[in-house]
Amino acid sequence: MLTTKGEFAGGAHISLKGNASFNTAYAVTDHFAVMANAGFMNNEGRRKDIEHKVFEFGGGYFKTFGPENNRILEIYGGLATGRSKRTFREYENDIVVSSNFYDAAYSKKFVQVNYSSKKVNDVNIFGFKFGLNYGTAWRLSFVETDDFYLNGMMQPNEDNVFLEPVFFTRMVLNEQIQLQYTSGSNIGLKSRKFLNAGHSVFTIGAVINVGRKPKTK
Repeated sequence: MLTTKGEFAGGAHISLKGNASFNTAYAVTDHFAVMANAGFMNNEGRRKDIEHKVFEFGGGYFKTFGPENNRILEIYGGLATGRSKRTFREYENDIVVSSNFYDAAYSKKFVQVNYSSKKVNDVNIFGFKFGLNYGTAWRLSFVETDDFYLNGMMQPNEDNVFLEPVFFTRMVLNEQIQLQYTSGSNIGLKSRKFLNAGHSVFTIGAVINVGRKPKTK
């Protein structure tokens, strides 16, 4: 969440499933910013293996408002490219009887609206006082698969539209660093055989904001 020209924001988060994400944004002017994000996952299990990577780039508008300019509205749009590989196994008496391997590249266009309040509510933890603030992000993603293979055989490509709401809580450690807890989900607006919504997401991580102009009285 950006507030002034020259400010840089960065974050790193990890989910319970081992999905690591990295987010960056830079305020080029007092109201225009560019963003670049990446996500990686390599999770091996008994019945399912997942390898996933995605890269996003975009830009958009941000504005502070409210009595103390402590509320932030951001509107972004962008493009993404990624690849997903998945292996599914079925067992009988602890013996693998079938395996299916999915491999697909995909592209994505997205529009995202963020809202956050910099107003801080204090909380006491083990005698130490920390500030908390809250926010939400709503994303609409248009996703298409490219070169989709099932067990080495090319399949018809699919497309879908996903609504992805996210809610986050940040604990303020100092002016530059905050810890963040995020919960979110995704909803597929089309019924597809393969390209459907995944599970809800819960992540923990940290965010930094540097280059912010000092508050004026």
